[in-house]
Amino acid sequence: MTGADPITINIVTIFPEFFGVPLATSIPGRAADSGLVHYRVVDLREFTSDRHRTVDDIPYGGGAGMVMKPEPFFEAVDSLTPEGPVVLLSARGKTFSHDDAVRYAVQPDLTLLCGHYKDVDQRVADHLATEEISLGGFVLSGGEAAALAVADAVVRLLPGAMGDHDSAATDSFYDAASLSAPSYTRPAEYRGYTVPEVLRTGDHRKIEEWREAEARRRTEHREGR
Repeated sequence: MTGADPITINIVTIFPEFFGVPLATSIPGRAADSGLVHYRVVDLREFTSDRHRTVDDIPYGGGAGMVMKPEPFFEAVDSLTPEGPVVLLSARGKTFSHDDAVRYAVQPDLTLLCGHYKDVDQRVADHLATEEISLGGFVLSGGEAAALAVADAVVRLLPGAMGDHDSAATDSFYDAASLSAPSYTRPAEYRGYTVPEVLRTGDHRKIEEWREAEARRRTEHREGR
């Protein structure tokens, strides 16, 4: 347990059961057990007003698919009274990055809105969410998988979440947009594939130079330079 106030991560979804095991596993689970983060998974259907607990309707103007209604989202967020970002997970959003994770990690809370079906009423994006975030140029069945990815990326940055800060600090993207160097472990040879000799020398200066060079080379290759 640390002296810092825990961050609260709110997740608004029609599938609350989606989050039980992942948020209780590995780093997200240990961070919660240590009091670094508090998860509130909110069932969007609790904020509907009809007996069928309807969260979607046909789109104005016609067209295929169903659109998630605005009222449940607004009322769910009202009940949470968030102080930090309210993020709609959306294919229209800007691509989530390490910088976003860092920004979210220093907030008192983070609210993630999970869409589903064809779309979410645009009034949620325009007048409720403070931003829209996407995982990339593809479409998911719903925002739940994206919300888990964002939550995991944020939680592992919390001081004490990983135990060893150096482990996080040497990850890809921790320093600007650079990739990390490749990692190896025992055995030194497996099926004829060997660990680079420099890593077995014990020469820390040479190892660090190799890692910096490999990180630079792989970053430049990814960027086409």
